[in-house]
Amino acid sequence: MSFNVTVQPSGRTFVAQVDEVLLSAAIRQGIGMPYGCKDGACGSCKCKKLEGTIKQGTHQAKALTAEEAADGFILTCCATAETDLVLESRQVTDESAFPIKKMPVRVASLAKASHDVMNVRLQLPAADVFKYHAGQYVEFLLRDGDRRAYSMGTAPHTQLENPGVELHIRHMPGGKFTDHVFSAMKEKEILRIEGPFGSFYLREDSDKPMVLLASGTGFAPIKAIIEHMQFKGITRPAVLYWGGRRPADLYMNDWVNSKVAEMPNFTYVPVISDALPEDAWAGRTGFVHNAVLQDIPDMSGYQVYACGAPIVVDSAQAAYIKAGLPEEEFYADSFVTEKDKAQATA
Repeated sequence: MSFNVTVQPSGRTFVAQVDEVLLSAAIRQGIGMPYGCKDGACGSCKCKKLEGTIKQGTHQAKALTAEEAADGFILTCCATAETDLVLESRQVTDESAFPIKKMPVRVASLAKASHDVMNVRLQLPAADVFKYHAGQYVEFLLRDGDRRAYSMGTAPHTQLENPGVELHIRHMPGGKFTDHVFSAMKEKEILRIEGPFGSFYLREDSDKPMVLLASGTGFAPIKAIIEHMQFKGITRPAVLYWGGRRPADLYMNDWVNSKVAEMPNFTYVPVISDALPEDAWAGRTGFVHNAVLQDIPDMSGYQVYACGAPIVVDSAQAAYIKAGLPEEEFYADSFVTEKDKAQATA
């Protein structure tokens, strides 16, 4: 048995099997619906159910509140259809739907970018053409069936000369995968990945000025977007606000400054929240999302791309919409950890 799902206002349709998660069905059929963590933790896949009935699966309360559920909102990453459905979703595009592939990859290089960030370069099979949007992510397929997701820090055009992607992996002490990355992973090691995933990528049909907001390794997909902008000759004004606790957390600060020198319409505001006297930090301080509002109190004419810790992304979204940003102009990718996912409640 299966159910027909229509997505408005695009009018695109897909089929969901009994007990098949709606988002999985959409991805399988090339329907580019918005999503992030795929685990009911971030809320990026939230959309409104206009007709039909669904069964909503386990999720975090902050991702879908009781009030939102009562108003007809659902999380497609953990909902299944019980009848034919009509959904309302603002990000259903043909462009976003690159084919998702599983493939072996080889660790080409490992380089510490900071004390707790490893720059991991993966070599892709030369015969396999891997297409993705700058800003999307891949998932490692671990031997026990678990998965770990990491955004790609390189733009798609870099595939032409050297098939491979760069990942910025932060060490989470006790983490099954990151402990391996920082203690036992070796060059030439073979791993398996699947991707691309995610609806976080640059909307090139707009001419609005952009705020690129990153915290920690949320810089990785932003870096890919900056590379893509430079390659495509996109000249829309863009400003990067990158936040860390201490200056060393801005682990590619020199790279960003080099792009500022090369791209006339690109500017950079580093922000540190917990600098110590020995850091001799003379730049902006405080929470990175607040620095944006200090500079741009009226955000009604902007487009925002935010990536990093959920607390940063959630705080930015609420504050920026209050400052006039149209809700549909906020694009985000929350870096949800396994701990975050474990906190999910029904």
